[in-house]
Amino acid sequence: MIKFVAKLTVAVLFAAGTALAADSVTPFVGNWALILPGNVPGWLGIAPKGDQLEGSMLWGWSSPFPVEQVAVKGQVLAFTRIRTVPRKDETGKVIRTDRLADTFTGTVEGDAIKVTLLRSHDNDAGVDKQEFAGKRIPPVPPAPNLAKVKFGDAIPLFNGKDLTGWRLLNPKAPNGWSAEGGILVNRAPQEEGKPHKNYGNLRTDREFEDFNLTLEARVPKDGNSGVYLRGLYEIQVMDSFGKPLDPHNMGALYGRIQPAVSAEKPVGEWQTLDITLVARHLTVVLNGRKIINNQPVLGITGGALTADEFKPGPIYLQGDHTGIEYRNLVLRPVAK
Repeated sequence: MIKFVAKLTVAVLFAAGTALAADSVTPFVGNWALILPGNVPGWLGIAPKGDQLEGSMLWGWSSPFPVEQVAVKGQVLAFTRIRTVPRKDETGKVIRTDRLADTFTGTVEGDAIKVTLLRSHDNDAGVDKQEFAGKRIPPVPPAPNLAKVKFGDAIPLFNGKDLTGWRLLNPKAPNGWSAEGGILVNRAPQEEGKPHKNYGNLRTDREFEDFNLTLEARVPKDGNSGVYLRGLYEIQVMDSFGKPLDPHNMGALYGRIQPAVSAEKPVGEWQTLDITLVARHLTVVLNGRKIINNQPVLGITGGALTADEFKPGPIYLQGDHTGIEYRNLVLRPVAK
């Protein structure tokens, strides 16, 4: 049974009705780079849909998710995020699931947005108030003609012998990374019956702008890793062989762009990735098959290091989920 117990919905806030006049809606339409509470990168997208508005949001490590009841009244934008909270009895059995509404209101001044979040307590006994801000992201430019893009000299990112040129994102995290026989290996053993142990993510010392990156990955059973481009956009690396197409499968832009075709290999086999990021457009070739073809990237993915998509950034490899192996990582920057 699902019980809806939310009180702070947009309908309540805007009980007098909502007029979607073009002059009031326009300042909110677009994509926004957010700095969430705790200095966590986030993203918000607001778009017209007929005479209404629709929106989606990225919060921390999440995939972009749709928001509800998007409305504008006067100079205020409002929308709702619905969370499901399981309720258990004394034995731990789930007896129902409640849907709680977190309500956001925002105002815009120029290219800056300020947002207030009223977050419902899980016990529905009240709300917490949080405030954060963001900046408008300029529209994605037209798709580049990749045939005319010139790339510079190849830069080997991994020397095959040690971790020179790499470091942990969090120096205090457990380090599962090592160089073994020309392979960059992450080992992430877990102890049965204990909480998941998060091992460190590994980043390059160097930072880059647009580029072509080629590499090979070997994924174990149920393996889950990722390659972050400029620390912003995760290309998923996981065991998804034989699974239906999904924006979380091998080679996808995590949660944002679904591969056009399935090109994964079974676990234990080396798989090749050829990734091109130019002018906020992404091309991915997995095992010789083009699965993403010069598609626009609308915003960061979960786990991004920053919400600023115009800064140079590192390549970083996700190591906190499971073991993974990489080799032959070579980057060619776009020549200026």
